[in-house]
Amino acid sequence: MIYILREREKQSCVKLKVMLCSIYYHPCPELSVCPPPPSVYINKKKQIPLFPTSSSSSSWVSNNESGGTASTSKNSSSSRREIEVTTGSSARGRRLLKIREEKRKRQLDNLHNYPAWAKVLEDACKHDHELRAILADSIGNPDLMRKRVEERVRKKGRDFHKSKTGSILAFKVSFRDFNPLDSYIWFELYGAPSDRDVDLIGGVIQSWYVMGRLGAFNSANLQLANSSMEYNPLYDANKGFNVMPSSFHDISDVEFQDNWGRFWVDLGTSDYFAIDVLLNCLTVLSSDYLGIQQIVFGGQCMGDWEEGMTNPDFGYKYFKI
Repeated sequence: MIYILREREKQSCVKLKVMLCSIYYHPCPELSVCPPPPSVYINKKKQIPLFPTSSSSSSWVSNNESGGTASTSKNSSSSRREIEVTTGSSARGRRLLKIREEKRKRQLDNLHNYPAWAKVLEDACKHDHELRAILADSIGNPDLMRKRVEERVRKKGRDFHKSKTGSILAFKVSFRDFNPLDSYIWFELYGAPSDRDVDLIGGVIQSWYVMGRLGAFNSANLQLANSSMEYNPLYDANKGFNVMPSSFHDISDVEFQDNWGRFWVDLGTSDYFAIDVLLNCLTVLSSDYLGIQQIVFGGQCMGDWEEGMTNPDFGYKYFKI
């Protein structure tokens, strides 16, 4: 019974809505003003408008207009601030414009006036860990970079690490009927020597000859060789003065043909440990600067050596002692 009553009530409400809609959309011709929109009361507690009124529509339009006005006002204010900053019409805009101009000027100065040596140091830091540690955070500041490098040179000298250009292999040493008074000393390189290599080898041999000529290789006067430096050893100058002198007699120029070199020597009264001194010098020269394959004491001809050939076009070079 209750269900039937509810169904009838729903049907009556639907009919009432249809009637009200027809009245609202087809007003009476006698009325010049449309009647107000109907409202339906549900349980007499809440009023729900069925259709938007003119006042609500106007309020909705006004809200939209106010929102649009607010957004346009925001856009206009932001654009106005941008114009002030770019043109410098306000105090803040002038300040920001000045900062931008100074920054742009510094960038252009750094681009065109940056020292070339500072750029070279920056590029070298990419592959040199020691130089990168020296410059540290001074990269980009030429004055500070110069100060760091000068401080490094002042403290530790100009001994920047250089890569070795010699050979990691030890050269071979052999003797072939070596006569210390009349013999050649031969050395074989890994390739034809450059002018720099000729000067290096020739300088070592020339220094060795000068020391021998001054009597440096005299085993009769080795007072300190077997002494201990912990107890302040004494040197007998009279013994050193009265010892029998020993010196080189003669040496030839250093000659090169392709990768072979030689020089003639007469050790005179010098002792044989002069040969040890020469080998010690050539060992360091070979490992750090110029690779040497072998050294031969004595012998008449080595490799493709041609006697009498002194034409530079065929690989002949020499160092004047």
